[in-house]
Amino acid sequence: MTSENMQNQNIFFLKITEESDLSLEVVILVILGVFMLLFGFLLFEIHTGALPYTPDSTYGLFLVIVSLQIITMGKTPFGDLRRSWILITVGIGTAIIGMTAGFIPGYLSELVRLLVGFMLLAGGIALILQLFFSRDKAKTWIKASGMLQHLTIACTIVYALTIVEGVITLQPDIIITPQIAVITIIYGLSFFYLSWCLHKVSHIYPSNDMGNPEINTQDKNGIRSKGIFKLFREASLSLTFAVLILMGVLLTLLGILLFPVNSGLIPFSPDGQFGLLLFIFSIQMMALGETLLGPFKRSWLMVIIGLAFAVLGIFSCIVPGILTVVIPKLIGSLSIIGGALLITQRFLSQQQEKIHENMKPDLEKTEIESINYKLMITQTLINIVAIVFGISALMEGLLPGMIVAGLLVTYGLILFVLVFILHKMTLIEIKGKDLSEAAV
Repeated sequence: MTSENMQNQNIFFLKITEESDLSLEVVILVILGVFMLLFGFLLFEIHTGALPYTPDSTYGLFLVIVSLQIITMGKTPFGDLRRSWILITVGIGTAIIGMTAGFIPGYLSELVRLLVGFMLLAGGIALILQLFFSRDKAKTWIKASGMLQHLTIACTIVYALTIVEGVITLQPDIIITPQIAVITIIYGLSFFYLSWCLHKVSHIYPSNDMGNPEINTQDKNGIRSKGIFKLFREASLSLTFAVLILMGVLLTLLGILLFPVNSGLIPFSPDGQFGLLLFIFSIQMMALGETLLGPFKRSWLMVIIGLAFAVLGIFSCIVPGILTVVIPKLIGSLSIIGGALLITQRFLSQQQEKIHENMKPDLEKTEIESINYKLMITQTLINIVAIVFGISALMEGLLPGMIVAGLLVTYGLILFVLVFILHKMTLIEIKGKDLSEAAV
């Protein structure tokens, strides 16, 4: 290997391990692009009968993606709204419908198809009207040069194709499947174009000037908007909390549904289950750098790995039976290894802290120390449950179905407890910061 090749490899390694500057909005748009592009190519094989197809979990996954946008950013299919608690509740409700359709095929088929079709058609119309009639969007962007003009074109293409996809979803017999596949592929590519434009615009106009389409949650005086009722006020929910809540909802719902599934009362789709799990893991990796093995730097390498997970999850939701064995083994192995690693790291960290404190057990615990202890216990319980879940996924049939169902409900509920504790810690930190500033 020449020195030039080695130098190029070193540069590539440095680039790929650099911190990623992709916003959450861009990440979700890229995921939508991957979803539509993959779905479009698979439709050719599905049309010929070479591959099976589950529309329920496909539509369900789309609803989960929409819910993620609503919960984390206040972005709905019909435009940007204040991210209030009532809107977050609506997003969670939409996610539950999508997850249920993915887990239990056949029961919500018509509902999710009509819901997705309505969102695409009505949403596309609403967005394109807002684009051209809003004073701070296309009318402003088109007068500028460079990226804002590209952004106008990208939004127009995406919104127009969204309307077309909405019509096709509501009336699937209007054109033949190969034509639908081509339109869906173009639709996926348009999301890549839009995500690229938004990424560039966010660097050129970092302060949301020139009508940057990201919603501004503050008024002209810099004061956060407040509604009359608490449910309509701006929700202070971080991305980490939002994803944890979504994961908690998924696991709790899955566990509850598994009770009638194990009793033989309703059907079940393991492909939809693990596909949705893998998809949410991919969002955590790309947006937060969080993995089943623990937190990592949110590098471009992590984004690439997250995209690979997203592709596997999307494929599993669309095409059943192909990855039914592979994905559970992947999730199971990572859950076991990650749970064991995190417990070990936490134990070693506690030992280090005891050494630094010179083993003073008689010291009265402060509020922060008390909540840190609760956090440690909760995280350890999550790791233990993750290990047991990983074993059940890796060795199917080892645990009775009812125990697995109870385990998943427990897993989901503990995640809600984790969110509560982390939220309390955040409030304590804010209170301490305010007191420090007041003292100064």
